This record gives sequence, C-alpha cells and structure tokens, in this order.
Amino acid sequence: MTPKLVIFDCDGVLVDTETLATTIIAQNLNRHGFAITPDETHRLFAGGTIASAGAEAVRQGATLPDAWVDEMYAEIFATLRQGVDVIEGVTALIDQLDRQGILMAIASNGPVAKMEITLRPSGLWDRFAGRIYSGHDHGAKPAPDMLHKIMADAGIGTADTVMIDDMPTGCRAAQAAGIRCFGYVADGDPARIDGTGAIPVTSMSALSAALNLRE
Repeated sequence: MTPKLVIFDCDGVLVDTETLATTIIAQNLNRHGFAITPDETHRLFAGGTIASAGAEAVRQGATLPDAWVDEMYAEIFATLRQGVDVIEGVTALIDQLDRQGILMAIASNGPVAKMEITLRPSGLWDRFAGRIYSGHDHGAKPAPDMLHKIMADAGIGTADTVMIDDMPTGCRAAQAAGIRCFGYVADGDPARIDGTGAIPVTSMSALSAALNLRE
C-alpha cells in the first residue's frame, strides 16, 4: 500500500554522517582517557543522542568534563561543515514521492542546527522546510512522541504513515507508534534491526518498490 506520509531519519538515511560522527566521538573519548574504537562507538551509541552517548561512556568508566556535550557537538559540527555525502538514491526517491503528492518529514535525534549543516548544501534542507523535527524538541527515539507529533501536524494516521530509519532506536519508535517501518541496512547488517518489526531494505530503489511508487 502506498503511504500518504513518509518520515525519514536523517543521519544514515538522507546523509552519510554516521562514520564521520562515530570517528570524532571515538577520538574525543580516547583523548579523555576512555579507550574505544570507532566500530565500538557505533555499536554502543549510534542512533542515540550525544548526551546519551556521554552518559553511557560515564557508566562504563569514562571521566568527562561537565561541558562534554557542547564540546562534542562543536567538534562534530566543525567536521560536518566540510561536507557530507547524500545517501545514494535518496534524491530520486524524494522526487518520486513529490511527484505523487506524498507528504514527507524528518524525525532525527540530532539537533536542528546539525541537520541544517548536513542538509542545506544538497538542497534537502529546503525540500523538507517546515517538516524537520528533532528529538531535542519533541522527545528522542525510541519514544514515539516525535512521530505522533509529525502525524498530528500532517493530519495523517498510523495506517497511512511509513518510517524509514537505519537504527534500532528509530525502528522501535515506529513500532511503539504503530506505524510501518523500513530498516535501511545498505551496509548489509540487518541483524541490528531484529526484533523491531522493521522490514529490511538494502537500497533506495528497493524501498521505492516496497512503497509501491510509480516511476
């Protein structure tokens, strides 16, 4: 069934920021004396907020300064301003959704300021203007509050809404909200969304077919 509303996660679904961000976080934590690799950082923290990543690092024995969250965002933003890639095929998918009059929104755990940095150069910021939601303002995933807010603002119910996310936190938010979810696992690791109710897809073209979109 073709949806009336498609909600996109941002990092890892619209723009390829995950590898950059996890590398920066790992390097920072190592400077603070907490030994961790980028792969371990991704496994532990991806899909959450910077604050939750810091809290988990402290729980595991890290000693971080009070201003660590602000410090971390400053480092990440500085790197992202150098440019990020748009996920392969997502612009064509958005074009298809536009042509069919299907509403779109973004639901990200990242702050709006970060999304503006990563989305504006490609034009995606303008294409989603007015429909960009952050967990900092509406409740972070895996809570469903942000998704409920988006659906309420759009006037569209759960049966006609689809979520696209690449992390279990987002997939669980969709599950809690009672909406259909596709887990974008182009890296070939569908196991990470096991138990979330999400349907794995490995390309945006496959997603287009799954959403029953016309060419």
